Amino acid sequence: MNDFRKAGSGIRGLVAAVGASLVLTGCGAVNHMIYKTTGDVMQGFSRNHTVPYLLESDDLAMGCSMSEATAPLLMSFGRVTREPDQLAVMLYLSAGGCAEEQAREHELAAERAMYSMNAGEAQDAMIRQKRAHTQAAKRYLKGWQHHHAHYGDPDGGECPKFKDDLDEFIYLAGLLSGLQALNAQIQASSSIGVPFNTGSVVGRATQCLDNKKWWGAPMGLRATVWAMIPGTQPEGEDAFERLAIASKQGEEAGVRLGHVFHAIAAVNKNDEALIKSVIRDHAESLKNDSSSDQWRFVDAMASNMLVAISDRLWVENTGHRTPIGQFGSFWDDQRAPVETMDLDDLL
Repeated sequence: MNDFRKAGSGIRGLVAAVGASLVLTGCGAVNHMIYKTTGDVMQGFSRNHTVPYLLESDDLAMGCSMSEATAPLLMSFGRVTREPDQLAVMLYLSAGGCAEEQAREHELAAERAMYSMNAGEAQDAMIRQKRAHTQAAKRYLKGWQHHHAHYGDPDGGECPKFKDDLDEFIYLAGLLSGLQALNAQIQASSSIGVPFNTGSVVGRATQCLDNKKWWGAPMGLRATVWAMIPGTQPEGEDAFERLAIASKQGEEAGVRLGHVFHAIAAVNKNDEALIKSVIRDHAESLKNDSSSDQWRFVDAMASNMLVAISDRLWVENTGHRTPIGQFGSFWDDQRAPVETMDLDDLL
């Protein structure tokens, strides 16, 4: 009799264990479904509303903070639903820009230290600059990799079929991320895995975008590659003529990325006169041409990068940044003579 009771107790225990397992498994399945739904909603909302809202803003610092703070959260939904590759392009491009901004600050600190003949401080700042460029390169590379995952290999010979304007813009943003990854890797003086043919791949991939529609940026990006990488410029083309055209198109559209590409190419050429000319043109355009309402963030980003280039020139030559209200002018500009009155004749 006792044996039957023991057997019955064992069976009941087994049933209870199986039942509990099924309940827990069911809870896990329900939780997974909830997480997946939440992830899909978050991805859709971010893509359709958060990104367009941000692009209409000119608050670069806010965009930087948002990308660094929310990237881990939004990317973690890739564990329970589809990988948010398209959203990742924007997140890592912006987060890479945050690290690059830090690198620029360290560079200015190094330049100020050298201007003051403080070798130790200059060396320390340059080390910090390279570390920040390494971080930037890693983030840009992630954006470039997610660009591949969503749109396919940009060097594969076929252009993707875009769903809407934002889809095209994110494609352009991914190309920028690729070129920035290569540039940051070079600035860091260390390899973090960015393929050295990335510039050429980016240049070819820009042909998938309508140049006029996108403010001359695709041609400007392609011409920048020609100017910076020997052997990439096609016969009969002139990179700097193309960059000048792209700059004008950007001014007319109120999205002045063309000025950035033009200035970067001039910096690579070590042509200070041209760098100054591009900065002057940008400053003048800011007075005369309003930013595009839809792409205000991109235009503000272009201005920020040109201010950074201006700051570097000012620090190298004066020990301080571009003075407030003097963006577009330089320390060695000829000042208009001040008319004075000879008071001796009045005495």
